[in-house]
Amino acid sequence: MPLAPLFAHAAFFAILVLAAVPVGAWIHTVMEKPGPPLGGPLGRGLGRLEGWIYRAARVDPHRTMPWKEYASAFLQFTGWGILVLFVLLLLQSRLPTYDPALATTPMTWHLALNTAVSFATTTTWQAYAGETTLSHLSQVLGLAAQNFLAGAAGLAAGMAFLRGFSRRATAGLGNFHADVVRAVLYLLLPLALGGMLLLVWQGVPMDFGPAVRAGTLEGPVQVLVRGPVAALEIIKNLGTAGGGFFNADGAHPYANPTPLTQFVSMLAIVLLPAGLTHTFGRMTRNPRHGWLLFWVMAAIVAAACAVTAAAEQRGNPRLERLPVAVQASDRQPGGNMEGKELRFGIQAAALGMAVTANTATGSVNAQPASLMPLSALAAMFSMLLGEIGFGGLGTGLAGMVVLALVSLFIGGLMVGRSPEYLGMQIAVPEMKLVAIYLLLGPAAVLVLAALAVALPAGLQGIAGDYGTHGFSTIFMAYVTCHANNGMAFGNLNANTAFFNLTSAVGMLVGRLGTVLPILALAGHFSVRKARPRSKGTLAPDTFSFALLLIGTALVAGALCFFPALALGPLAEHLGF
Repeated sequence: MPLAPLFAHAAFFAILVLAAVPVGAWIHTVMEKPGPPLGGPLGRGLGRLEGWIYRAARVDPHRTMPWKEYASAFLQFTGWGILVLFVLLLLQSRLPTYDPALATTPMTWHLALNTAVSFATTTTWQAYAGETTLSHLSQVLGLAAQNFLAGAAGLAAGMAFLRGFSRRATAGLGNFHADVVRAVLYLLLPLALGGMLLLVWQGVPMDFGPAVRAGTLEGPVQVLVRGPVAALEIIKNLGTAGGGFFNADGAHPYANPTPLTQFVSMLAIVLLPAGLTHTFGRMTRNPRHGWLLFWVMAAIVAAACAVTAAAEQRGNPRLERLPVAVQASDRQPGGNMEGKELRFGIQAAALGMAVTANTATGSVNAQPASLMPLSALAAMFSMLLGEIGFGGLGTGLAGMVVLALVSLFIGGLMVGRSPEYLGMQIAVPEMKLVAIYLLLGPAAVLVLAALAVALPAGLQGIAGDYGTHGFSTIFMAYVTCHANNGMAFGNLNANTAFFNLTSAVGMLVGRLGTVLPILALAGHFSVRKARPRSKGTLAPDTFSFALLLIGTALVAGALCFFPALALGPLAEHLGF
């Protein structure tokens, strides 16, 4: 294996480690300290804009909300986002920037509903090709705007969850509307503007002009679609949404033209979720626990990357029995290059797949359907774990903390003591909410996948591929929808009424079934008083606890989904 990709992987994780502390400190300043976090003219200007938004929306940013009110505000915000985007997509043919010559995919009502649910839940599942379906106006005012707003809503819910463990004897979890506004103004918007300029510098288009029609050497005319690509590409990663301007997503040369844009895009996906671990440590005054969660997340991503890189570099074992060269050399990369960009190669594709599968960001730079079965298994299992390897913006860390509660509960049973987490006892009501959180995923994914493989409308989506790969294709669709990720096997015909409606159900369960239980958990913990640590308390900042946490995550995922994984990617691997 070449050393250059290994150094690139090491540099990626090293930069992430160095950035976690300042990014986490800035998130803590923005989300926890009142007043403008910036000084000078820029800070005063953003402060006045923030105040104007509150007055226009008639919001009192200082009024804290109990968990039920916070959850209600989150539901209303998500519902309005779905409705507005749904109407915009249905009316796009009557609005400016719509080109009927390019928009060859009809915007049916069920496709519009699926897309609206997808982007309002940060799933960005795309049952269409962006360049042949949406106008520039829909891409910017619809999809890019929802990447900002839905991403900020996820961060707000995550911060409310973390406050439940840092606040004592109070029912308030903060103000949802203020959290969203501050997340957009002081976190997502500045990073998106800077990232957009970098992408434009590297050659990513940013305009509203018509498509370019160019003649080719073979004779036919090639249509090159451009548009506000840079604006959408950076916020889809920062907001852990995914969903590209083009059908090829992160493999398209307009969306991802250079190794630098590839590196920055991957870093943008995990930057804020990684920083949140440090934010949690500051909020709970236990930075060691924050670092422990960071290293557990990093270990999960690194393991997925290693499995994917090894499987793809080996390639198809059937080819080893043929008189063809399959090993890497100075003349060829070797391994499985199907579905990958020659500009990036196997190792960059492996890092991209591991990062996107372990976050709620399906911003892939390679085709998942072309992965070797073990690589597909690693991607699926990463999502089935709840994408706790950094995860979505706010919700990923919340999922890791929920697994920490399960680990402590199991550890408490082992030593015969009541489990505690950060000075608070974990009682029966909290474990019921944890059980709901953990069981909603298997219920949604397995039921929807079973319907799809049992009904003709579902089987039509895989065009007669009824073997193990066909099952993996259907199973992957509902795994990624529930995980609010959005990546999919390219051989799935997802733009049908059946898949548009059932995948929308999976996305809603994945979003609401994640956020509502964690807000309820935060409400339970925030009203309690801290208990002093005793000799029997299992410390959540030790190496043994890290091993217990990883083991709990692996066992929980395997118990729920092993039969389905065995029928899909595992059986396909054993069939070679």
